[in-house]
Amino acid sequence: MRRFLLLTASLLALSNAAPAAETQFQERDRPDLILASYDPPESMTLSFIFHIDDGLAEQDVFYEQVPGSDEVFRPTAATRDMDAPLYAPAVEVPHNFLDTSDTGPYPKGRPLGLTLGEWFAAEGSGTYTCQDGTGQIDLAFRNLVPNGVYTMWHDFMVWPPTEPFIGTYDLPFGARDGSENVFVANADGSARFQRTMTPCLQLSGEHLAADLGVAWHSDGKTYGPLPGEFSTVTHVQLYVALPSRTGL
Repeated sequence: MRRFLLLTASLLALSNAAPAAETQFQERDRPDLILASYDPPESMTLSFIFHIDDGLAEQDVFYEQVPGSDEVFRPTAATRDMDAPLYAPAVEVPHNFLDTSDTGPYPKGRPLGLTLGEWFAAEGSGTYTCQDGTGQIDLAFRNLVPNGVYTMWHDFMVWPPTEPFIGTYDLPFGARDGSENVFVANADGSARFQRTMTPCLQLSGEHLAADLGVAWHSDGKTYGPLPGEFSTVTHVQLYVALPSRTGL
């Protein structure tokens, strides 16, 4: 509504006085004025979780139910062997969050060099604020893959979800070229992710559920604006759902 009123006022001014209208359009096109008008103040604590915490199967790491079978499965909350080595599949396995029966088997690929217990040891939390069109995020992680290369993603999913599931829309956090979403864990698996962004994060809305996802790259590479191939080289380890924006 505010955008409509501003546009209407500018058009009325244009019909009466061209110089004044030109000034109004110049101000209207200033990003700092527009962003301050449309990003309501927000403040929240973020606590990251695993897929199994939402009653889902883990999506991007796999284990052998029968050692030596060369068949791997997605872990679920019922998987109890925390010493089980993790593998990538030999072929790409697309995300399929909502079908909890889609766990495998899939052909076994390369070992990932960690166990299921080490995967589930990861923790992440922090804060996010939005004020006057500028967002601030400060996140701390523990027990990530030591020296692991990670990226942060701003993900969106149609809500209520479609049947069949059509996947998520994954945007790199910050700059669209992926230059601001990379971070590397220390030798002890700890990491800090602090960023300032303009505009603020888009939160969940009437038709889209939003979240932040933390992806580990087992090949040590990043792929700019793209996550890389999920399951084989890119493995979403933690995520946090973003709440509905103020006013919904």
